Amino acid sequence: MFHEFDGARMGHVTGLRREGDAADRVLTATDFADAAAEIAEWEGYAPTPLFGLDGLAGALGLAKVLYKDEGPRFGLGSFKALGGAYAALLVLRREIAAALGRPVSPAEVREGRHAELASRITLVTATDGNHGRSLAWGCRRFGAACRIYIHAGVSGARAEAMRALGAEVIRIDGNYDDSVRLSREEAEANGWFAVSDTSWPGYIETPRDVMAGYGVMVKEVSDALDRPPTHASLQAGVGGLAAAVAAGLRQHWGEASPRIVVVEPELAACLFESARAGGMTDIRIEEETLMAGLSCGEPSALAWEVLAEEAGDFLTVPESLVGPAMRLLARPLEHDPAIEAGESAVAGLAALIVAARSEDMRQRLGLDGESRVLLIGSEGATDPESYVAIMGGKN
Repeated sequence: MFHEFDGARMGHVTGLRREGDAADRVLTATDFADAAAEIAEWEGYAPTPLFGLDGLAGALGLAKVLYKDEGPRFGLGSFKALGGAYAALLVLRREIAAALGRPVSPAEVREGRHAELASRITLVTATDGNHGRSLAWGCRRFGAACRIYIHAGVSGARAEAMRALGAEVIRIDGNYDDSVRLSREEAEANGWFAVSDTSWPGYIETPRDVMAGYGVMVKEVSDALDRPPTHASLQAGVGGLAAAVAAGLRQHWGEASPRIVVVEPELAACLFESARAGGMTDIRIEEETLMAGLSCGEPSALAWEVLAEEAGDFLTVPESLVGPAMRLLARPLEHDPAIEAGESAVAGLAALIVAARSEDMRQRLGLDGESRVLLIGSEGATDPESYVAIMGGKN
């Protein structure tokens, strides 16, 4: 059953666990509450499913495996729907307020009361696919123009999904980090506004808003549970998802908050290398990972502040586990629900399976028969052709 996972090599570095208050300071309880209140007002909002994979948990010798399925989120296929669109709304609110010389509420922008002013504003980002799709969707809802930069490895299907939402999509040579740099440079040169999910010196407010939107997932998970998970196995690109979930869980559960395990592709392990080096470290992506949404070589400084304090472990997983993990969710153990998960959704699951079946890794991560592990299924099949191919030609 797990033969494709047994013997897989994972990198492991123990987290730094520095003393500090980043989980409350970088993203405050007010940041999370404001985002949750606003997003709950959006047409089509509904909590996404939190599935109990009891068959899988039993087979791995764990008490619970909980899978938060973000595939249905707003019909966009991923958790990113919560971040990019919300941050776009706040950028528009700030710029419209400055033009009017008075405070403007998010509701005024959402309801189109300043549509003419919004139409003069161009929002820009770089993306591997899902964040850009969220921004394009938000721009269409709120009436702004949208430019999205993608790198050579982004699939045609993901590019077309953004164009279908009205975005101008610009494909460049190079990788994700190159597209971030170009989008930033062109925004600064043209008076456009970057809505990035990664931060850099002097650019903090909007990435914080993106991460605050992600907190909606944490609220939904925590509201559904009567006790906290013991572990959260979280995939990471620049680190925004993992940091937002870690901060939200800490704020909700306090000292009982779960052990945070950050998981990256071995081909794009900037946070893993940062933990190994003892400080934030960039890497160069030499080969694109199948987990396209995680193909990032430069951590978000904002996310790293949280993860340097909250993450207990950093793991890397090989490419060979992506397909088996996706197929395991689609064709699950008896009584577990069938779940359609994209490539970037399964790193946390793959790492958990390998770790739970290794006595050494079980001890390192503190996994046992009482462990209750939270997984964030961060995307559905956002590239249908790729999904069908990985499924072996069967949808």
